[in-house]
Amino acid sequence: MDIAAIFALAIGFASVLFGYVMEGGTIGALLQKTSAIIVIGGTIGATALTFPLSELKKLSFALRLLFKEQKHDEVGIILKISELSEKARKDGLLSLEQYIQDSEMESEAGLLKKGIALVVDGVEGEVIKDILKRESELKFRIYESNIKILEAAGGFSPTMGVLGTVMGMVLILGDMGSDTKELAHSIAVAFIATMYGVGLANLVYLPLAGRIKSKAEKEVMFNELIIEGLLSIQAGENPRIIKEKLNLKLLEQLNGKGDKGSGVIKFGK
Repeated sequence: MDIAAIFALAIGFASVLFGYVMEGGTIGALLQKTSAIIVIGGTIGATALTFPLSELKKLSFALRLLFKEQKHDEVGIILKISELSEKARKDGLLSLEQYIQDSEMESEAGLLKKGIALVVDGVEGEVIKDILKRESELKFRIYESNIKILEAAGGFSPTMGVLGTVMGMVLILGDMGSDTKELAHSIAVAFIATMYGVGLANLVYLPLAGRIKSKAEKEVMFNELIIEGLLSIQAGENPRIIKEKLNLKLLEQLNGKGDKGSGVIKFGK
């Protein structure tokens, strides 16, 4: 589990509620079923209407990514590729076949395992690059689709909150005969819908979209290291040169110098 994500989500809600209580409010006063139904139900409906069912089904894929800790050990994968390159240079590409059966390889990097199989089979470098690049980009497109869904929900949610407040005010203005105390209470309840809408957008939907994007971009950069390393092995480059190239590429990525466009990380030519 990605404890950091759960902890951050808890801090966000706890801080807002704690501040409210410090001002003399009570948690019970914020629990309004009608406001929750209007805001949450309206947001779900508007978002579902915006995207086709085929895209909405992919949301579970991204939610698993959100609360699952990623183990992308860039330094470790560079050392592994360097080890493979030394093995290939010493004993030939066919000697890498034993690594394909390695059970630890799948958890380490499924893309690396697939790439080694292509290298061992004698597939040309351009074909290897095209296959692995397409697989990585396809996964990123799935993440990107989920980011758009959550961002759309983050846009609809405040609007639904305002809608709920307006609906509440309509009822209040239609019954102005109530005493002042009851009227003030009704107005306060009406504004809870706006609070739900703004709170969910800025504490849940938009932060989750940002976290998915961050994790997706990191995964693509990790895959770039693997692809470049495998192509270097296939080309028979010196293991020390391969290791140096990948270290430099990692440094460029960490310094934000990787090629990016429209929010999508692009692979080198």
